[in-house]
Amino acid sequence: MKQLGTLYFFCGKMGAGKSTKSKQVAIDKHAVLLSEDEWLESLYPKQITSFDDYLKFSAQLKPLVKKHVQNILSVGTDVVMDFPANTQKLRKWFLEIASEVNANHQLIFLNLTNEQCLRQIAQRRIEQPERAAFDTEAVFIQVTNYFEAPESYEGLNILVFTGKE
Repeated sequence: MKQLGTLYFFCGKMGAGKSTKSKQVAIDKHAVLLSEDEWLESLYPKQITSFDDYLKFSAQLKPLVKKHVQNILSVGTDVVMDFPANTQKLRKWFLEIASEVNANHQLIFLNLTNEQCLRQIAQRRIEQPERAAFDTEAVFIQVTNYFEAPESYEGLNILVFTGKE
């Protein structure tokens, strides 16, 4: 039986460093990196102006991405998904992607405090001014209200980082 790829995905509050960590894992694992932000910007340019817009377009993207990722995993290539796995429902979707093709998975949980995340968001506003309208404390608070930390009963292989590593 041929070796399947491993699916790597990330959980962490807004500003925790999911995108930065995903790029590093993709390099370390010689994996294909898929960025939700890049796909959404390419497919729906200038159409995402609110969190509700993001939820709508993200949902439209998921069926296509799921099949695509499963095809990549099936040929033995690791996949790093820079898509948030910040609720139980979303994590279940990632787990289905891997389990439906019998691939392994790794959830990387960036367990940072609100203060750590807000500091990183402030830094990101400076480094990426095009994101400044969305990267605000108000949006952080709104998005964080939906955040659910992963639990052991979800059946996930979880690797935790606290930002102090």
